[in-house]
Amino acid sequence: MINLEQTIRKHALKNAFDYGKANPGAVVGKVIAEFPDAKTDMKSTMKKINDVIAEISHLTKDDLAKQLSSFEFAEKPKEEKKGFDVPNAVQGHVVTRFPPEPSGYPHIGHAKAACIDYEIAKQYGGKMVLRFDDTNPEKESQEYVEALKEGLKWLGIEWASESYTSDNLPRIYEAAEKLIQMEKAYICTCTQDEISKNRAEKNPCACRSNGPTQNLELWNKLKSGKIDEGKAILRFRGNLSSENTVMRDPALARILSSSHYRQKKKYSVWPSYDLAVVVMDAIEGITHPLRTKEYELRDELYFTLFDALGYKKPHLVEISRLQIKNAPISKRLLTPLVKENKVMGWDDPRLPTLKGLARRGILPEAVKKFVLSFGISKVESEPTWEALLVENRKLLDPTARHYFFVPNPVKIKVKGAEKKKLTLNLHPKNPLLGTRELDVNNEFFIPQRDYDSISEGEIFRLKDLYNVRLGKKGKTPVCEFTGDGIVEKKLQWVTKDSIRCEVLVPKDLVDDSGNYRENSLEIVSGLCEKTCLELKEGDVIQFERFGFCRLDKKTKAKLIFIFSC
Repeated sequence: MINLEQTIRKHALKNAFDYGKANPGAVVGKVIAEFPDAKTDMKSTMKKINDVIAEISHLTKDDLAKQLSSFEFAEKPKEEKKGFDVPNAVQGHVVTRFPPEPSGYPHIGHAKAACIDYEIAKQYGGKMVLRFDDTNPEKESQEYVEALKEGLKWLGIEWASESYTSDNLPRIYEAAEKLIQMEKAYICTCTQDEISKNRAEKNPCACRSNGPTQNLELWNKLKSGKIDEGKAILRFRGNLSSENTVMRDPALARILSSSHYRQKKKYSVWPSYDLAVVVMDAIEGITHPLRTKEYELRDELYFTLFDALGYKKPHLVEISRLQIKNAPISKRLLTPLVKENKVMGWDDPRLPTLKGLARRGILPEAVKKFVLSFGISKVESEPTWEALLVENRKLLDPTARHYFFVPNPVKIKVKGAEKKKLTLNLHPKNPLLGTRELDVNNEFFIPQRDYDSISEGEIFRLKDLYNVRLGKKGKTPVCEFTGDGIVEKKLQWVTKDSIRCEVLVPKDLVDDSGNYRENSLEIVSGLCEKTCLELKEGDVIQFERFGFCRLDKKTKAKLIFIFSC
């Protein structure tokens, strides 16, 4: 016959196996369902549960499975097949890379690419390289480098090494010179209009017939700064008759005179992404580069350059781009909103940036589960916020402390009720989170919406307290205490010593046409219970009957929360 201790161990092991770490609140529910006598001494039961959880916390998943095999379950725990099916992946030899341009703050799209890169490398016992594709001195900065690294750390991503494309310009120059010597690249001094016209008409320009000696002379002039910006570019000698316009002699390098955040004025010639990524992938031995579908037409050029330079070709992994509906990730759209103060900064909770998500109380684990759910499919999708928020609710629900909040409050008085101290659980299902105490007198605040729905003479319940009957409606309505009993209508409330607060509720940042919505941040004013003063900025709690909220700021006048989900 299984005893209490065995029941506790059984469910603690199962919970740890399923979720990586056992949750006491979840375990106690299973234990009581199977061993009801455990309720007679909850203090002792919870101590035993916590002791077992502490004991098994160091066990690996294999160890947990071995111990679980000695217990009977309705169904044996089975580990779901997880991970990615990546072609030509050899265990221990997979190298992926996450190559962001440091020209903005990381967003949900970055999270998808980085998480997939990281998980593929981890799955195959390989490594992920963090590479900053910093070859545009006009847009990049150290601020964005640090923001990208901070975002990856927030997601729990660890990279094996860190590199900067700009540190490798000499190697990229060598590759460019090799292409020139092999007559696979040339210097073009045509105007941009002429280049565009010739590419559209599939015609060569006069520069295309220049030999390697002349092209190398011009190339050296480019590098030494003797040719002005916009007057010449390095072009690949591709296939002008190709239906793929990318292959019609694309640009491989251009002159940019701006100072670079890292290299300063050391270089004047900067490679295009097409050339830089090929050389860097070869240098770093990338075996499985990840590319979003938007680069699909450039794949031909990518592999053509690998062949031309004699590099071993990697195995491309293609995925769809991720964007939240009505929450643009494009820096072209977001940067003006930040600069014009239409949003509160890159951490505005309406933005799909990682800093915005964190400020909204979205947990990194929710972001990871959400982005990885799309896998490595090339099927385009534009989910709404709700899919991400569902994941967040699942994670917050077992651990977020509960408090009372009354939006748009209406004051009422109750006759015939005694003053008392009310002790309430901080979580209805997780006793380990403890309790809080409220001083109850005869004055309360209830939500305006609820007040409007009550008729004179109707009995309702002040949630978790007692029942009252509404008297005549007026400036300060008076209710009559009626005791306990089953009542259908239960209202949220706070006492007269409650605290002023605001909840900022993020809405869609833009409409379906991509236009900025002036009313995309709603402010809900109200009162929250006094115990909220004990919260710290950054705490995510649940306002009962309202939602999960993160405390963004504490001021002398009020508490400011951001609605999470």
